[in-house]
Amino acid sequence: MMFCYSHGVGHNPAAHVSTTSSAPATSRLQALDALRGLAILLMVFSGRIPFGVLPDWMYHAQVPPPDHVFDPTIPGITWVDLVFPFFLFAMGAAMPFALQRRIDREDSIIRLSGYILLRGFLLAAFAIYVMHIRPWLFGDDPGAGAWLFALAGFMLLFPMFAALPSTWRRSVRAGIRTAGWAAAAMLMASARFADGSGFSVARSDIIILVLSNVAVVGAFLWLLTRMNHLLRLGLLGFLLALRLTHDEYGVGRLLWDMSPVPWLFQVRFLQYLFITIPGTIVGDFLLQWTNTRQNAPPTGEWSTTRYAWIAGWMILANILIVIGLKERLVLETTILMSALCLLLLVAMLHPHHPTETLLRRLSLWGVFLLLLGLALEPFEGGIKKDHATLSYYFVTTGLAIFTLIALLIVLDIFRWRRGFALLIRTGQNPLIAYAGVNSLVPPVLGLTRLDIILTMITPSPWLGALRGAFHTYLVALAAAFCTRKKIFLKT
Repeated sequence: MMFCYSHGVGHNPAAHVSTTSSAPATSRLQALDALRGLAILLMVFSGRIPFGVLPDWMYHAQVPPPDHVFDPTIPGITWVDLVFPFFLFAMGAAMPFALQRRIDREDSIIRLSGYILLRGFLLAAFAIYVMHIRPWLFGDDPGAGAWLFALAGFMLLFPMFAALPSTWRRSVRAGIRTAGWAAAAMLMASARFADGSGFSVARSDIIILVLSNVAVVGAFLWLLTRMNHLLRLGLLGFLLALRLTHDEYGVGRLLWDMSPVPWLFQVRFLQYLFITIPGTIVGDFLLQWTNTRQNAPPTGEWSTTRYAWIAGWMILANILIVIGLKERLVLETTILMSALCLLLLVAMLHPHHPTETLLRRLSLWGVFLLLLGLALEPFEGGIKKDHATLSYYFVTTGLAIFTLIALLIVLDIFRWRRGFALLIRTGQNPLIAYAGVNSLVPPVLGLTRLDIILTMITPSPWLGALRGAFHTYLVALAAAFCTRKKIFLKT
């Protein structure tokens, strides 16, 4: 039986969670893994760039050099401001694949709900734990004790979060999990940081905590609206109402500030659903495509030249938007992109193949979201990542879709994968990369004194950026090695 996607109204997913599918929703999309890997590695690299000495486009737009003092009045975005929304979008696009697998196994609503809540809680726990094993909590110049603490904390992530083989006995897996969490608890209890504090649930990685909140709510929204995109978008209308009225006295402010367990869940984090929910819709399209392309040739009537032109257009759009909005050429950028988007859609008229239909569908969504974001750009003082504006959500989501299209053409349609292995494997194991950037690579370099040598041979600003790129490469190698060995950290 074929997976059937419908926009129909009246279906009640809460009452019945079966579906029809001839192919299991288990095939991985290399492009989605690569997009996730690109986002996480650029996030790693942006955190390793020397502060204060490089051009302002190498940093967050609202934290410019040389002092890097946060200024929420500065409009514009840089490439650094794209990495977080790209990761959020990739997470949303992956949701239909993960949840559909469980539906295909005929999991009940209760089991699905428990799975979603558990994954969200574990991701929040990861956010708290990974923040506590950063060696710089012990001081700006960590010693051997801090390096060893961080390295021990990183190694304990494996018994805590690694996907253990299902062939192992349940008692063995439970024992490893228990031992890992117990050892981590003892490590946290022993911690005394430079400011005199110890373990606290209020100390967490804000990026991962936001992801945990958005992952839980986004997954439930997908489950409730998986047959109805209009309803899913309609529910975002309520979030928009909260977003627009949270500074005014009334229900909006009451709900926005409602955080009964602030270290675990905050309603204001849900504003990033403006990125994740479109990601789930794209994920639905991708899931349908993976189920239909198995009995069809990889490409249709479009020529290789047309595919290459589309991929190049997608990358060019990212560059033009970032430069135009950073330089505050808002009107000129909007006019130019409107013309280029029209040219793109004309080039995609009359698709005759599932792959062509997918690319046109994704392009329509990307164009709509991008132009919506550009139309909103003057609102709230111009596009900003911090504090995030409505324009920021939609522009970056459109750019994420364009980047995914380019990767789809290269990796999943033409299967040109040489040079992308690190991106793909890192994207399949993002938690290792996220933890390793602080708690694996720096401790290893510090304990071996290689960090001193690297600093000595990279004294200039741009050589310092090259040093950051080398750190990023080491993180990617670690994640890729674990992926090849089928060692995955999962929440």
